[in-house]
Amino acid sequence: MRSLSYSELIRGNRDFRNLLAGQFISELGNWFNFIAALGLVRLVSDASPLAAGLFFVARLIPFAIMSPIAGTFVDRFSRRKVMIVTDVLRTVIALAFLLVKDPGDLWIAYLATVLLHTLGAFFDGAKNAAAPNLTGREGLLAGTALLFSTKFLLMAIGSALGGWASAALGYQIAFIINAASFLISAYTVWLIPEDAVKEAEEGEVREKRSFISDLKEGLVYSVRNHFALTILIMNMIWATGGGAINVVYERLGGVYFAETEGWNPDAAVAILWTASGIGITLGMMIAHRTSIYLDSTGKHRSFIGWTLIAHGIVFAVGGLVPTLWLFTLFNFVSRAVVGVEYAVQETMFQRSLPDKIRGRISTLDRGAEMTVFGIMAYASSELMYYITPQTLTIASGILSAFAGVVWFIRERPGRREEAAV
Repeated sequence: MRSLSYSELIRGNRDFRNLLAGQFISELGNWFNFIAALGLVRLVSDASPLAAGLFFVARLIPFAIMSPIAGTFVDRFSRRKVMIVTDVLRTVIALAFLLVKDPGDLWIAYLATVLLHTLGAFFDGAKNAAAPNLTGREGLLAGTALLFSTKFLLMAIGSALGGWASAALGYQIAFIINAASFLISAYTVWLIPEDAVKEAEEGEVREKRSFISDLKEGLVYSVRNHFALTILIMNMIWATGGGAINVVYERLGGVYFAETEGWNPDAAVAILWTASGIGITLGMMIAHRTSIYLDSTGKHRSFIGWTLIAHGIVFAVGGLVPTLWLFTLFNFVSRAVVGVEYAVQETMFQRSLPDKIRGRISTLDRGAEMTVFGIMAYASSELMYYITPQTLTIASGILSAFAGVVWFIRERPGRREEAAV
């Protein structure tokens, strides 16, 4: 099947352009918020590893817990309305960070973070479930790559601008920008017609089921479908190492290299996130040509496994280098490799899912991954009292690489699903 190019999809699909524009703007604000909120927590807590760990947990665990519920919700109700309402609510909540002035106010930062990412689970669930309907099968690879590459490109741009704004203008400006970005995103989603975000049920009246029954249906599908379960297990294994990345960037950039090389802590952390975002974006942007090659050679299985292993090894080696710029390079290469892998993997996964259940499965997968991610982020922050950031970096890379081994075990010849691209 021919896949649309990036330019063909963007030029010929106004609804997808609106969704992409909304994500672009809101993700820019999100990364302003992340750098500013992390810096604010570091400042008022006197650089406490535990305070940073709690902040990461507040970002990750609510998303993880709410994802299965959010997925069921967006499969039952209007995906467009869910995105608009959650954006409007996040506009208000984002301004709560302006109230944090001293250590006694840290609970406000944690609560606002929990609420933002709880609502984010519903927005992402609706967006991810709606995207294949907006792109069509021919545009799914390009749409997946554009949505995720934009997300991570904004990690780079938003981190860089957020670090600069926090250092030069203060944290308050970043929080205001974040709030405004959600409002603009709501407007761009409002421009998308309701019937464009969900498949019409042709000649079939869907049986009315309870919310719990729909939730259970998604869980059962994830366990019984071999390919869906493979993706679920593999992403959870990846997150055992990936969860440490937040702490690695914070402690290496914001503390270790800030002390040994004289970096501004916010700027150093922003550099690492910027390199990560640019690397993932580059990887996803070459995924289209990579997929064409894989289609012609049938090497999807080996490509996914080996790229997962390679990205983890490169990141682990980065833990041995002596300077921020060298670590940034290894970090960039590692993220570029996993970027192209993820675009190919996610396209295979989305194509394998029926529309009526897509929201539940995709958010369950993301929620399970974020659960492990959050647990490991907190565990990693506690480990900082006993090991060096470099040791954590090496362990993170090795654990992430093991996801490739799991892929080879689960998807060995004879057991592959027809879900391949």
